[in-house]
Amino acid sequence: MAMLFKKVWESVTNRRISCPSSHVDSVISPPGYTKSPLSSLGAFDRLPIDVVFQIVKLVGPKDAARLSVVCKSWRSLVSDDRLWIYFLQSYHDTWNSVFFAETNLQKFSSHIAKSSFMRIYRQRVQVPGAVIVDGGCGYYKFGWSKYACPSGRSATFSEFVNIEFPSYFRFRNFFATIYSRMHVKASAQPIVLSLPLRNYDDTESARASRRQLKEAIYTALFDMDVPAVCAVNQATLALYAAHRTSGIVVNIGFQVTSVVPILHGKVMRTLGVEVVDLGGLKLTEFLKEQMQRNNINFRSLYTARTLKEKLCYIAADYEVELSKDTPASLEVPGEGWFTLSKERFTTGEVLFQPHIAGV
Repeated sequence: MAMLFKKVWESVTNRRISCPSSHVDSVISPPGYTKSPLSSLGAFDRLPIDVVFQIVKLVGPKDAARLSVVCKSWRSLVSDDRLWIYFLQSYHDTWNSVFFAETNLQKFSSHIAKSSFMRIYRQRVQVPGAVIVDGGCGYYKFGWSKYACPSGRSATFSEFVNIEFPSYFRFRNFFATIYSRMHVKASAQPIVLSLPLRNYDDTESARASRRQLKEAIYTALFDMDVPAVCAVNQATLALYAAHRTSGIVVNIGFQVTSVVPILHGKVMRTLGVEVVDLGGLKLTEFLKEQMQRNNINFRSLYTARTLKEKLCYIAADYEVELSKDTPASLEVPGEGWFTLSKERFTTGEVLFQPHIAGV
């Protein structure tokens, strides 16, 4: 690659005597590439431009970026969006999410001008990732954006009581604890924070409460010298994860389940957010009751929650599922083996038929 790059520089140095203009004009150019009449690609003018394009791909993004300062023709060639889309696809495992974010989410920010993919690549190299914090009244999760799963989680209420209450000192302690567990300085990485969907109404008092919550979060983080903060509600982020900006999100929280209409990235509170006092905790308690009725002994609610998360599922057709034999077993560390049958799908059915749990 070094020899190839050296050849590029040598050919450009001698570009004035490399080949006649009639040959340069006959070069087959890819869509979007426009060659300056005052400069050329040097000795590479003898090659079809699509071949040169493939060579630049082999050179790699760093050397391709250096070519942009050689002359106008090289700058035009290496600025082609398709080249940098190729580099992003090759160097990012989450390319689909990157492309969705850069083409769909950027337009929501009117103060951000549309960027070329060359610039997008450069920015993503400079800021390779962010700290992700998914807060909630039941559990909070934290980790790095470059990984598919959280690196840690803990029970929110037992550690911090209620982080949904806008308290500066509580938030300061909350984020300091997370940065300590991740072994990272707050000033080193930007942070993306998912906010629990609270104060569902479109009233002035609800809007004021939401603003107060965000202001307390921003103040706590910026006082810790965090370079950048992006705070988005959980329902909107869930929709973005599905690569959509509009739709209806059913968000099953710790204590409540909410049905959230979202249009172009904004929660349509004027249409109304439906909230049911039935969340993950209620499902765990219902599974616990079923296990006790069936004389399945266990020591803690943690065991029931583990079985719920590992063995339970939603039946496509509840009545048909009742006629099936669906046993499955799991070993819970410190508790032993447990076998569930109909409890596996009746637990989740509470979301659709709450009356079976007495709700």
